[in-house]
Amino acid sequence: MFLKERKTGELVEVLDTTMLFDPFQHAIVGRYNAGEEMPDPQAFDKVDLVFCSNESLPRCWVDPAYRQDEILRTGTHG
Repeated sequence: MFLKERKTGELVEVLDTTMLFDPFQHAIVGRYNAGEEMPDPQAFDKVDLVFCSNESLPRCWVDPAYRQDEILRTGTHG
């Protein structure tokens, strides 16, 4: 899966999508997709990544408390 670095516009290949989908992980392991040689993997903060369409990542991927308002409003946990 490829995302885009917000600041530079560079494509980043996500090497572990489990980290991407986990809201408790604040960074993912990926590598830039540029040039002919495969760059070394590195950590990228999720807040610095967007979809290639410039849409932000879903809140449920970045915020562990994304349902907190709903739980408090409805009193349900499931």
